[in-house]
Order: sequence, then C-alpha cells, then structure tokens
Amino acid sequence: MNDFDFLIGSWTIVNRRLRTLFADSDDWDVFPSTSTCQHILAGGGNLEEIIFPVAGTQGMTLRLFDTERKEWSLYWSNTQTGVLFPPVVGTFTDGRGDFYGDDTHNGVPIRAHFIWSRITATSARWEQEFSADDGRTWETNWVMEFTRA
Repeated sequence: MNDFDFLIGSWTIVNRRLRTLFADSDDWDVFPSTSTCQHILAGGGNLEEIIFPVAGTQGMTLRLFDTERKEWSLYWSNTQTGVLFPPVVGTFTDGRGDFYGDDTHNGVPIRAHFIWSRITATSARWEQEFSADDGRTWETNWVMEFTRA
C-alpha cells in the first residue's frame, strides 16, 4: 500500500512525447511540466495533479490500492476531455511498477502499459507504451523524468 509514497510532494518533469503513434516515427516533442501528489483515503490512494504550462493544459492521476487483490488501479484525466480514462492495473516488483489496461487510440482498441522505474528519493521515471497487437509488440510514446522540486 506504500508503493507510491515516493511520489508524494512536488516535482519538476521533463516530458518526451512521440508526435505520431504507430507510424515508426522517431519525432518527439520535449516539454516541461510540474506535478504535486498527495495521499488520499488514509494512504489507500493518492491524487496527482500535473500542469503542462507550454500546452496550457492540466492532467490528474487518481491511484487507488485494492486491499483484497493487493494491486493498484491508475486512472488518468485531463482538461481536454474531463473524463477518466480506463484504468491500468498492476503492482511493483523489485522497485519497478508495471500497470496494464485496455484502451483505444483513434477508435482502435489498444493495450496500455505504464512503467515506473529508476525510483530514488529525488527522481523517478514514468513511461507509457501502447500495443496495437494485443501485447505482442509495444511502442513507447511518452517518457517523464521526475526531479523533486
């Protein structure tokens, strides 16, 4: 239940986001963001708000720990849609978090995978990758390098 305690507090983030998905592209946008994360539900979850100043948008992640299944569900929303995206679900093993879920991209079903790694007291890395072939191949499309503010 304490897996995400490292994330509590304020962060500066360097984002690398792939401009075109599923096109064998290597054209990335690089942009800053800031984030603040706090415990909710007596530590059974957390809420993170991310501000993307260059884009003029915001996002939030709601993370909830299922005490029976001993796994996390992560939900994303942003100011562009105002809805919660389908969750990715998973756990941490040996300092790495892997979370999987079903979603769509441009109306096509995909698998989503979030990875938390390189976690220290002052830094962390988050990656998002999608699969259009039910997990046989994956394309990393967003990387965030977190540094404690």
